[in-house]
Amino acid sequence: MEKSNYRGLKVEFHILQSFPVTCLNRDDVGSPKTAVVGGVTRARVSSQSWKRQIRLSMKDFGINIATRTKHIAQKIEKECLLLGATEEQAKVCSEIISNALSKDTLHFFSDTESKALALLAKDKEYTLTEKDKDIIKTHKKAFNPGLDGLDIALFGRMVAQAAELNVEAAASFSHAISTHKVSNEVEFFTALDDYPISEELETGSSHMGSLEFNSATYYRYIGLDLGQLVDTLGDDEELEKALTAFIKALYVAVPGARQTTQAGYNPWDYARVNIRRGQGIQASFDKPVRSSGKGYLEPSIEALNDYLDKKEKLSGSLFNKINGFAWGQDDNFSIDHLIKRIVEAVKGSYE
Repeated sequence: MEKSNYRGLKVEFHILQSFPVTCLNRDDVGSPKTAVVGGVTRARVSSQSWKRQIRLSMKDFGINIATRTKHIAQKIEKECLLLGATEEQAKVCSEIISNALSKDTLHFFSDTESKALALLAKDKEYTLTEKDKDIIKTHKKAFNPGLDGLDIALFGRMVAQAAELNVEAAASFSHAISTHKVSNEVEFFTALDDYPISEELETGSSHMGSLEFNSATYYRYIGLDLGQLVDTLGDDEELEKALTAFIKALYVAVPGARQTTQAGYNPWDYARVNIRRGQGIQASFDKPVRSSGKGYLEPSIEALNDYLDKKEKLSGSLFNKINGFAWGQDDNFSIDHLIKRIVEAVKGSYE
């Protein structure tokens, strides 16, 4: 399909996901993050926290991901050494390239870009300067998202020192919020010593502390701009592979905080997916749902469906819906079926 046919085409994911006792994303004092929405406190997981886990999970689905690091010099130094540079040449040249790209920020770049910069250094006999314009030109030319930079195409890149290297993100993520009021709770705990050296330690604890946690049903909104993604990829040759890996990672990835002690490995419970053109529509859950003794998931599904159905009607011709799917209530419609239907719908072959 022509690149222009993807312009404005979006896949919107409205996901409900329940977690029991967890602390998925901590604030500066170690407490679960919260936000006030609709006048009451909600549990919150930042978009950055979830995006990182999704990006890392894409490796499990055959995607070569890029590296986000402050240790730019060390990565390029290694490539220079592989090309035959002396230790001094590699160290000096990699520091120069690193300073040209970043002063003290994380830089997001692929192995292909890293190798190209090392090769540039070799071609110039390791005499680069920070102001050498070929550093940025080479970096930009080497960017190949279909090979090992799909995560850069999806999540974007901003380089303050070289705007030419910026990449517009195709995916947009909301902060996940609970659909209901939440109060963080405190767990007081003690730890016993396996090698007590006194009678007192045999009967008492050697350590005590406290941790905060909560439990919540989260609403997550993710919009994927296929026009932007195809534009960054250059064509739609890798689009199906990219879309499939992204959705699978979206399904399995959960933030890593306190997973060894609270294990919040809970997959999606329910999702509405719309494929449409135009402005995104995200639910606010301004009115917190109530459990009424039946949990929060069921009323959350009802509230989400009511909101999306109403907005679709109110938006009329501007909703521009091409297709839509509900997942989570039909046991015979797995995540694999959902992905297949989304891919088919994007290709325009689904009826």
